[in-house]
Amino acid sequence: MSLFDGVGRKLKEDARTIALAPVGTVRDATYTVEQVRRGELSPVEPLKTVGATLGALVMVLLLLFPVYWILMAALAGAGGSLLSSDGLQLFPETPTLKPFLWVLGDLGIPAYTIAVNLPLTDLALVVETPEFVFLDVSQYGVENPSSFKKFFWNSVSVAVPTVLISMSLVVPAAYALSRREFILRRKVLFLYVLMTQVGGGLGVALLIGLYTVYVQFGINDSKLALSVYYAATAVPFNTWLLKTYMDGIPVSYEEAAVVDGAPPWRVVTEVILPLSTAGLATVFVFTFLAGWTEFVVAQTLLGTDNYTLPVGLFSLVSEYSIPWARFSAFALTFATPIMLVYLFAQRYIEGGLSFSGMEG
Repeated sequence: MSLFDGVGRKLKEDARTIALAPVGTVRDATYTVEQVRRGELSPVEPLKTVGATLGALVMVLLLLFPVYWILMAALAGAGGSLLSSDGLQLFPETPTLKPFLWVLGDLGIPAYTIAVNLPLTDLALVVETPEFVFLDVSQYGVENPSSFKKFFWNSVSVAVPTVLISMSLVVPAAYALSRREFILRRKVLFLYVLMTQVGGGLGVALLIGLYTVYVQFGINDSKLALSVYYAATAVPFNTWLLKTYMDGIPVSYEEAAVVDGAPPWRVVTEVILPLSTAGLATVFVFTFLAGWTEFVVAQTLLGTDNYTLPVGLFSLVSEYSIPWARFSAFALTFATPIMLVYLFAQRYIEGGLSFSGMEG
């Protein structure tokens, strides 16, 4: 539990830091102004900081401009762009949320009928739960909403097993390759390096063969089988990444735990894994993205009822036209979970990509 306790504690610290950030910014600015007034600080230094901040802000805005363009196309309703007959427009003349309402559809909790047979009688206790409607899009003039909720559930039921299967293989394999000596260890390492380079690409190249095998076993329309494929393609690279991270954790920490009488499983769960939080977060994000964003294999193997979000997004494209407003709103809503996962794991990912378990 120490690993999860540490993650929970850091998430609380992140939330507290974000909440107090404006207060800290105002306090620092006030302190800097007072230093300049007293002559303790040259006015050039704060100006350099402000200039660097503005430069970084401009760079971020340029990088986010495609997202802004997509958002404006969604808000335009008719699927327009920043260009019109009157020139450049940075905001639609008549913005509307109808494309987003069309994507989300009706939101609520349906009514359920629960029947329980009473023992030793022919009677049954029937309870009907009330229906709660949080959003009725028909009141806003939206007809025939999208199947986003179904696609979303399909993506969740693919991405979550992908993460679970991958992590259950990546973590023990990375620890064994990093900390244990066994026969053919170097051969296995070379194999992992090879598969990191050709694993995913080889799977796409052999897509026809993969489809044939899945059809022969009758699992071509199985979300779990698709998750197994995604996990198989994600294991080599992520195992090598996590193994490289664990290599940076000093062996003396394990030796100290062994001297204190800790069994091997406690050494792993209370020493190695808590110190590998950054690497684990990085692997988690990569495996989640493998199951959440992949399109080609999902479109080939899955039937219409099991389409994931990328395939559902592509299904909006017709032969002769593209509903740009709905397409843009669908794309932004589809990308929101990815953004949230990355924001929560950002502090760990930055450390995990440094390929070092410890500093100094």
